[in-house]
Amino acid sequence: MPDLLRKPNGTHGKVHEITTDRAGWTYVGFDLYRLRAGDSAAEETDAREVILIMVEGKARITGAGQDWGVLGDRMDVFERTPPHCLYLPNGTNWEVVAETDCVIAVCSAPGQGGHPPRRIGPDGITLTQRGTGVNTRYINNIAMEVEDYCDALLVTEVFTPNGHWSSFPSHRHDEDDFPRITYLEETYYHRLNPANGFGIQRVYTDDGSLDETMAVSDGDVVCVPRGHHPCGAPYGFDMYYLNVMAGPLRKWRFALAPEVEWIAERDG
Repeated sequence: MPDLLRKPNGTHGKVHEITTDRAGWTYVGFDLYRLRAGDSAAEETDAREVILIMVEGKARITGAGQDWGVLGDRMDVFERTPPHCLYLPNGTNWEVVAETDCVIAVCSAPGQGGHPPRRIGPDGITLTQRGTGVNTRYINNIAMEVEDYCDALLVTEVFTPNGHWSSFPSHRHDEDDFPRITYLEETYYHRLNPANGFGIQRVYTDDGSLDETMAVSDGDVVCVPRGHHPCGAPYGFDMYYLNVMAGPLRKWRFALAPEVEWIAERDG
């Protein structure tokens, strides 16, 4: 069984470090820092482009030779306000110094030096509804296809109300056959409210060669190398997740699971 569910390594410092080698794939990297006020962290981007996301809290950030000031004003991710983010190309570096306790995501993919460093959000990021009924969820698009900020990265936040489903109808993006479908590796960083709750994520292929259903806890990461990957939030527990996708082409095209095609046709 593949190691898709990654638990945080402690509660302080770099609690997730998902490299391409550790994930067994080619494109997506995902790290997560949980810092206390006064803590610092620094990295080189090397051959990878990076988006730093202030999931919670405030930090002073320098990167690519610039002082970007204090970023962040969302103290609890479930405020659903847009995040403060920073894009840095490959061949640069960054340092953060926490002004408050904070959670910082480091999303990365191979970079080609095609885009300059820049702030992303909160201006220009608007919470939008997707789906209907118990498939309703709310999206903060940080760097999806329409936003030409990156060489490879596709990044978004999703808020799923309790009792609802998300990343549904079930879909996959695991073939490099544009425009029908694109190959995109993906990580899900999950949060739950209340934090002692749980959510459900299933990752499965049409032929059944991969079929794993996981109970995700607050702070877990799920790796999706291929297959469909729906999520469920039980009654009483709201779910947040941060998606990071990347592949050989920065396009999001997917194929629905055969058993749910009728749902998409009905709901438009």
